[in-house]
Amino acid sequence: MTSWRDRISKFSGKTRFVVSRIFIHLAGEEIAPMLGVLNRVAREAIEAEGDLEVLGEGLVAVCQNLLQMSNYWQSAANEGDVLWDEGEAGDYVNELFTDSAQRYLSEIDPTQDIDDDQPLSLPITSNLVIILTVAFEGESPDLENNLADIEALEYGLKALINLHYQEQLRAIQIHFSPAKLGDELDSEQLLLNFPELIPL
Repeated sequence: MTSWRDRISKFSGKTRFVVSRIFIHLAGEEIAPMLGVLNRVAREAIEAEGDLEVLGEGLVAVCQNLLQMSNYWQSAANEGDVLWDEGEAGDYVNELFTDSAQRYLSEIDPTQDIDDDQPLSLPITSNLVIILTVAFEGESPDLENNLADIEALEYGLKALINLHYQEQLRAIQIHFSPAKLGDELDSEQLLLNFPELIPL
């Protein structure tokens, strides 16, 4: 639904920016390959020095893998805002980046090498939280809804993929906890560090 502020800004020719952050919690012994995908995407992003095209391809890979692993989704949450000033949108992205980076066990180790099919001798966490933060121009109803619902979350992830291919994304961040192989996220730590999660 378009708000009065949206309509006024359309008349004044201002660009509409949406900043959106999505939390997805997966659980199960079979989630290890997802950790491999996330670490590969993180390494590629670091090597590309933040190139938006590379980040977008990484986001697509993460979203596609998440859609294939929907059986392991346990809970989710999302937040965001509509802004009409690019600087304000950038500030909000930075604020969310700082918060996501400080979440429990979300510090990425770029030297860690995990192959998707490598046998893992270290303990594997049975909980994984993925945090996707994006900023884009225009609107995307599928991302501006409450995504704490399996069907809505599926639409939201597909919308992220489409935004990349439509070249509407202006910022992309991917965080995940735990980010290091061998670190474990137990149920208590999950509740403590990700209180916004809502069971699906």
